[in-house]
Amino acid sequence: MPVFSNLLSVGHQKEQQAKKWLIQQGINIIAENFHCKGGEIDLIGLDATGLLIFFEVKYRKQTAFGHPAETVTSQKQKRIIHCAQNYLAKNPNHQDLAMQFDVITFTAKNKTPQWIQNAFETL
Repeated sequence: MPVFSNLLSVGHQKEQQAKKWLIQQGINIIAENFHCKGGEIDLIGLDATGLLIFFEVKYRKQTAFGHPAETVTSQKQKRIIHCAQNYLAKNPNHQDLAMQFDVITFTAKNKTPQWIQNAFETL
């Protein structure tokens, strides 16, 4: 149980680190850990142009088995898109905004996150 608890705290720390970094990049974070049946969106933000961005934050201590972005599989993308649809249903004032899905990744070696914009399209 302590290992799982530690993983949650590392994940939460990375989400908070990503949030702080995105704010420095000019993103207005409007929601965190948005839950819906079957999934979650880590961060939701608006850029200066009014673009609505759904962020998935991923961390890997070791990259020997692949980059953290590789964990955002097509199944994970479908869950994120489903949650984004739920978010838009609950926030109709955002329904007409342009939007995209981005991934923020961290590795143990790189303390600055990598921002993958338009990481995937709606299906």
